[in-house]
Amino acid sequence: MMATVESPVTVAPAAARPYRVLVCDDQPDVLHALQLLLKGQGYEAVTVDSPRALLRAARSEGFDLILADLNYTRDTTSGEEGLDLLAGLESQGNTAPVIVMTAWASIELAVEAMRRGACDFVQKPWDNQRVLAAIRKQAASQRRRQSELEIAATVQQKLFPRAGRRLGTIDYAGQCVAARGVGGDYYDFLDLGADSLGFVLADVSGKGVPAALLMANLQACFRTQAAAGAHDPAVLLEAVHRHFYSSTASDRFATLFFGSYDNQTRRMRYANCGHCAPLLLRAGSELMRLEPTATMLGAFEEWSCAEDEVSLDPGDTLLLYSDGVTEAADHAGQEFGEDRLARTLRENSTLTAVDQVREVVNAVSAFSGTSHMDDITVVVIRSV
Repeated sequence: MMATVESPVTVAPAAARPYRVLVCDDQPDVLHALQLLLKGQGYEAVTVDSPRALLRAARSEGFDLILADLNYTRDTTSGEEGLDLLAGLESQGNTAPVIVMTAWASIELAVEAMRRGACDFVQKPWDNQRVLAAIRKQAASQRRRQSELEIAATVQQKLFPRAGRRLGTIDYAGQCVAARGVGGDYYDFLDLGADSLGFVLADVSGKGVPAALLMANLQACFRTQAAAGAHDPAVLLEAVHRHFYSSTASDRFATLFFGSYDNQTRRMRYANCGHCAPLLLRAGSELMRLEPTATMLGAFEEWSCAEDEVSLDPGDTLLLYSDGVTEAADHAGQEFGEDRLARTLRENSTLTAVDQVREVVNAVSAFSGTSHMDDITVVVIRSV
């Protein structure tokens, strides 16, 4: 018996909601004036009055643009607080363009702000048309990117498995929810011939379109090796590593889990290459972790792989997942974590694989909200 979940990698059209701008300044009159200006042009402005509040809002909500002051402490003109704010936005994975404002504009400060990630610079007191022109420029650019992203998302969606072989001893399913429409998480079900099926879940370094391209490269490696008859985990992964290492930059790598399941023996030979340890819930409620057996792929030229083996007895459930699941954070910055994941697995272990996948994804989304900083990928293999 087999079931799969198609990956709903979709991107909402830009026109589906107002263009959202996060505005940060420590002066209430400035915030009020900007909010009125933006509202009059059809933009949705959300205001905060400190760098800390901005970082919190940017992490927990989705914004199309950030408009932020460079100075917050009274009588300071260096712009260091705003420059540090740019670094903070970058460190937490912000993708929204940032326009910075300051009453003490200088070429040097503008250049430094742009170097640290700002896309434009506005001097205070500002000219309304200059502010609106800067925002319109970013909105137009985003519409173009959005259109390209929708195309890329459609292409990537077709790369995920839509059907698989039916095996009498297991029920399996998978789902990937990309944080940015497209991403670097990858899962697949590989036909290994006879009564064997391969399961792979990988997480490529990086995010967005660059990571998606690497994901497609990795998928092609796996499918090529599987079709060529390389079915032993260690042998297959060594071949995949050689190709992946030679065809990617030195700072690119992938963590992954690969398992080869034998329908006759109910045993899975597997290799965990620096990936999150899958959770194996036994029918008797014992919980096991399938720890790494090798380092990540693609990071080092010299690489070796060990494999292990585990049985999947009737009633057992094996959960593969990416770190976007356990590291998904709520508004307070608390992570979903492995304990919550294990509890979700226990609570839904009697459901079909497709329903278990859905419950895990729903639990993560309910915990962290609809905006995710990382891709969320789940594969469930349930022994029947």
